[in-house]
Order: sequence, then C-alpha cells, then structure tokens
Amino acid sequence: MSKTRVLIADDHALVREGIAAFLKLCDDIEVIAEASDGLEAIQKTNKFNPDVIIMDINMPKLGGLEATVEIKKSNPDIKILVLTQYDDKEYISRFLKAGVSGYLLKRAVGSDLISAINAVRKGELYLHSSIASEVVAGYLNINKKPEEDDIYEKLTDREKQVLKLVAEGYTHKEVADMLNISVKTVIAHQTNISEKLDIHARAGLIKFAIQRGIIKIDS
Repeated sequence: MSKTRVLIADDHALVREGIAAFLKLCDDIEVIAEASDGLEAIQKTNKFNPDVIIMDINMPKLGGLEATVEIKKSNPDIKILVLTQYDDKEYISRFLKAGVSGYLLKRAVGSDLISAINAVRKGELYLHSSIASEVVAGYLNINKKPEEDDIYEKLTDREKQVLKLVAEGYTHKEVADMLNISVKTVIAHQTNISEKLDIHARAGLIKFAIQRGIIKIDS
C-alpha cells in the first residue's frame, strides 16, 4: 500500500504542527495539507484529495461535523478520523451517523493515533477504548432517545450549517459568502430553522446551539 496521505483539520496551529511533526516520523504516512476550520477543510479536501482527514470538532465557521457531512457527500471514499477532547454521547452519535471511520480522544497516546490512521485507511472502524462501550450501548438503544424525538434531526444538512454560523454571530451576508449561497437563501433557511425548532429569536437559537453542543463555550 502506498503512503497514507493525511489532511489535518484543527483550529489550533500548535496542535496541527504537533500532529504533523509526529506523523513525519512514520515512513508510511504523509501530511499533505492542514486546515484551520471546516470551510478550509472542505476546500483543501477538494484540492488535495487525501486518504484520511484528521478532523477536530469545535472549529470556527463550519465545525467538524458540518464539514464532515459536506465532504462525505462529494468524497464518500475519504476516511475521516475525529480527534477531539469531547466524549459527549451526542457528538459521537452524530459523527457516526455522518459516516466517520474513527473517533479518537486527544488524551490518547501517539501510538493510538497511528493505529487509528492505519485502521481507517484499511476500511475499519476505530473507536477510542473509553467510548467503545457507549457506542455499543447506543446501537442497542440503551439509554438513547429515539431519533424521531430529536428535534435537531428535523433540520436539513444545510440548515444545520446555517444554524451553527448564525449562532456564532455571523451576519446573513457573511453566512452567504461562506456557504456560497445568496443572502435571500440564508434568510429562508433561518426562517425554516426557526419554524422547525419553534425558536424565533437569535438569542434562542444561540441557547439551543449551546445546549445541543453545536457550538462550544469553552471556559
């Protein structure tokens, strides 16, 4: 097998540089690009066509989940490995539904990252040991709400993208520019979001996004 071509998406430059420096020690892995947010991850995926994307969750503009959904639509064969500090059940469930191939916590050791990259490149699913039991429980419907009761899942993929950006405080024009759609379309999406969630003020949308882990307020 040829070298595994990796793209690193993380909003912290030191984290990206540290991962890249570590992976350079591996003869069979090549870091071909880095991205500081979800939009850049999408753009560089289309440009470089990596084998594996190491994807952070909480990034500005489009986050890891929104970027993953968009990338998998146009590049279904690319493997996405989530590398994050968050072990929230909702995050894990959403990313697995979005089609990621692995979920690794940042407290893992370097050898775990290498194992995860090699596993997902071969088409295997890789889960950090501390969350594997939660994932199994989820698939067995233990302590899990039915999906139809999750109001967030009523939103389309595009509406989820717009919700995150609006909740982060971007204007309609900024959202339109980032998603390459018209301002009128952004407003229409926000109207649909408000109707589906029955939340009609920006403050309410922000609160909903925080409660559901769509955006993070780090201490």
